[in-house]
Amino acid sequence: MEAKEEGSIFPLTTTKVQVSAVEVHTPEEMFVENGTDAKLPCTFTSVEVISSAASVSWSFQPEGAATRISFFYYSNGKSYPGKDIPFKDRITWAGDLNKKDASIIISNMQFRDNGTYICDVKNPPDIVVKPGEIRVRVVEKDSLPAFPIATVAGIAIGTVTGLTSLISIVVCLVIRKNNSKKRYSGFFGLPVGLKKITPKISLWGFPN
Repeated sequence: MEAKEEGSIFPLTTTKVQVSAVEVHTPEEMFVENGTDAKLPCTFTSVEVISSAASVSWSFQPEGAATRISFFYYSNGKSYPGKDIPFKDRITWAGDLNKKDASIIISNMQFRDNGTYICDVKNPPDIVVKPGEIRVRVVEKDSLPAFPIATVAGIAIGTVTGLTSLISIVVCLVIRKNNSKKRYSGFFGLPVGLKKITPKISLWGFPN
C-alpha cells in the first residue's frame, strides 16, 4: 500500500501596517447673518506628510432632512464645486492643506442654508475617525449679539460669582465684629447687680 505524500503546509505571513487617525476640528455651532458671506472653519491633524492624495469633501444636511448632499470636493490643488442649485457658484476654497486647513467660504447665505455642514478630510494612509460637523443658523441682519454667547455667559457667571464672594466677606466681617463686642463687654462693663460707688471727700481732703 503506497503512502500518500502529504502536502507541505506553510504558515500565512501577515504584515502590520501602521495606521493613524486624521482628527478633524470644527466649531459646533455658528450664527450667520442673512445675505452675508460665511467662512466655515475646518482644520485637521495628521502624522503623515500631506501628499497629493490628500482630499477634502464637504457635504450638507438641511434642517429636518435625513440625507446629506455632497457639494464640494478638493484634491491635488483643484476644487470641484457641486452643481446643486442651493450652492451653485457660491463656494470658494479658503484652506491650505499644507497648513492643515480645509476651510471654505459660502457667499450670500440664505435661510434655506440652515443645517449641518460636514467636513471630511482624507490623507492616506491615515484614516478619518469622525468628520467635523458645524450646525449653521442663518439669522436676520443686525440680530446677532454684540458679544458671542459664550462670552456673555462667561461675564454673567463671573459677575454672579464675584457678588457671592463679596456678600460672603461682608457677612463674615459683621459676624466677627459682633463677636468682638461680646468678648470685650466684660472688661468695660460692670457686673449685673453692682452699683457704681463714688467716694465722698471731706473738708480735710480725706475720703469719708
